[in-house]
Amino acid sequence: MNILGFEITRKRAVSQNLQSVWNSPWNWQSLWGRVDDPTPGDWQRNITLDNTNSLLSFSAVFCCITGIASDIAKNRIKLSENVNGIWTELERDSPFLPVIRKPNDFQNRIQFLEHWIISKLEHGNAYILLERDQRGIVRAMYVLNPCHVRPLISESGMVFYELQQDYLNQVDERIIVPASEIIHDRMNTLWHPLIGVSPLYACALSVLMGNKIQTNSTQFFANRSLPGGMLTAPGRITDETAQRMKQSFEEKFSGTNLGRLFVGGDGLKFEPFTMTAEQADLVEQLKWAVADVARAFHYPEFKLGGPLPPYAGNMQALTLSYYTDCLQILIESVEQCLDEGLSLPSGLGTELDVDNLLRMDTAALYESNNKAVGGGWMEPNEARFKANYGPVTGGNTPYLQQQNYSLAALAKRDAQADPFASKSSAPPPAPPDPQPARSFEEDYDVEEYAAAELVRFA
Repeated sequence: MNILGFEITRKRAVSQNLQSVWNSPWNWQSLWGRVDDPTPGDWQRNITLDNTNSLLSFSAVFCCITGIASDIAKNRIKLSENVNGIWTELERDSPFLPVIRKPNDFQNRIQFLEHWIISKLEHGNAYILLERDQRGIVRAMYVLNPCHVRPLISESGMVFYELQQDYLNQVDERIIVPASEIIHDRMNTLWHPLIGVSPLYACALSVLMGNKIQTNSTQFFANRSLPGGMLTAPGRITDETAQRMKQSFEEKFSGTNLGRLFVGGDGLKFEPFTMTAEQADLVEQLKWAVADVARAFHYPEFKLGGPLPPYAGNMQALTLSYYTDCLQILIESVEQCLDEGLSLPSGLGTELDVDNLLRMDTAALYESNNKAVGGGWMEPNEARFKANYGPVTGGNTPYLQQQNYSLAALAKRDAQADPFASKSSAPPPAPPDPQPARSFEEDYDVEEYAAAELVRFA
């Protein structure tokens, strides 16, 4: 089957020579889409925590994944060229630019990058299928569903990927493709170099606790924030009678029927339970669950409603800390994967324009530009470009103030007998001696002049 410019091998033809990386002593399924044994004893009862249905429903997890993905996706992908060791954006046309600007027919670059990062954060793996033209140049990229991709290893150590049917991503049937046609971006390869582990693996129990706190709180407040109670009788009653009375009381006086009048005969008495302040205070436990999720994703806790750091007044410091602790490794990985997946020649590379992270911080942008221009290592037009202003005449060269001296000039000054002597104290140089006026006979030969005049009048 030929779909990407090369022959694709069906699974049946090579199944005997390939081994799935999921065949291992560990339960890799727990790292794929769920976390087994969320609480002690759940494994025996076949109770698992499904990422899709439970983990992502916790607001802190949703905020971390979508916040990181959107912050990375808003950075424009640039194709840069290395000229004398300096990376500058490529200005001329290149066959690699169309797929960078428009990865596929149904996604723009923002949607594509956001889908890529969400897949990586949620599953620990992002698989991007490459579609090439007749020249071998990548013309489209598709982010695959990680649950429908399985890495395979041949007897010789070559890596392949088994793809399930996916019409949206141009996969008509179950096929196996070589690693050269798949960009596999993975994180936290704790057990196997081809299997990434999501941060959800580390904070699953905290998410489970947070969800249960919210579920219990919802039920508690649905009951008018009142706990249950105890129905007592003066004498002994059978279990059947107790169960019948309990069921009847819950149907008539709980939920939406709370507050209705209860009339008890034969000495029946209802005694409500009381709740201590420690039992009712779940806010601190919920805060701890949110903080644990932020730690797992390396996401700033203040973005999830946590306390602000001591340097909260400096927006640029906050952004830089967020970039280095959380975003940088993801951005660098995307750039490296694109360079290798697109098979860029030497001297070309992809870069994400991280200047967009400071686009809304005007004060920090202007301050950094002023220091760069004032320091003499950035041209004024380069600073204007970062602020979305056009170039001006004379702005294509760095400037420095006149009072700045080179170290060599300062060394010559210090080598003098009195380095701090004023130049004005030295006597002015004497003017040159005036030259005496020269006569006509001294400047010209009279005989030669006379001979020339005779020739002229002849």
